[in-house]
Amino acid sequence: MVDDYLAITIGAVLVNNFVLSRFLGICPFLGVSRKLGTALGMSGAVVFVMTLASLVTSLININLLNRPFSIHGVEIKLVFLQTIVFIVVIAALVQLVEIILQKAAPALYQSLGIYLPLITTNCAVMGVATLNAKAAAGSLQATWYGSTIFGFFSALGFALALIIFSSIRERLELAAVPKEFKGMSIALITAGILAMAFIGFSGLV
Repeated sequence: MVDDYLAITIGAVLVNNFVLSRFLGICPFLGVSRKLGTALGMSGAVVFVMTLASLVTSLININLLNRPFSIHGVEIKLVFLQTIVFIVVIAALVQLVEIILQKAAPALYQSLGIYLPLITTNCAVMGVATLNAKAAAGSLQATWYGSTIFGFFSALGFALALIIFSSIRERLELAAVPKEFKGMSIALITAGILAMAFIGFSGLV
């Protein structure tokens, strides 16, 4: 059992990092990584949404969508509603985050701008819910608590990549970057090198 927990945690953060290995959530990764403060705010929002989304969607998937119903003697499952239900859950959680940030940290809310509501369609958040739903029966990830752990550490992996990347980009603003590579060009090159660095963690689990 300990090995299963280690496989989920290390795998989600380092080996199968959602941004640098699975290449999910690239839009906010590039969009809010110019400043470390903004990156930290987005990281907190993503951790909150991905963790709660993993918990709620896994409970719905186990107790409702994958449970057979009998209608006029015909047994059916509601698995075909998976995508719609997951999107509704994620959208509701993002709305909750928006309300909290708007009241508690208006400056951060303004700096995140359009990227905050875009968490609703962030493929990393949708991806973690889908991966949990497709987990092999009997595995730790197929349980609601295993799904929640996977979602939390996947979000931490996203946050780690975003914070490292934003720190590098802040340093690059002060560096003598050739004119041809300034802006998004050097950012994409840096992201590629960072992704190659994370390949070194492959084989840990």
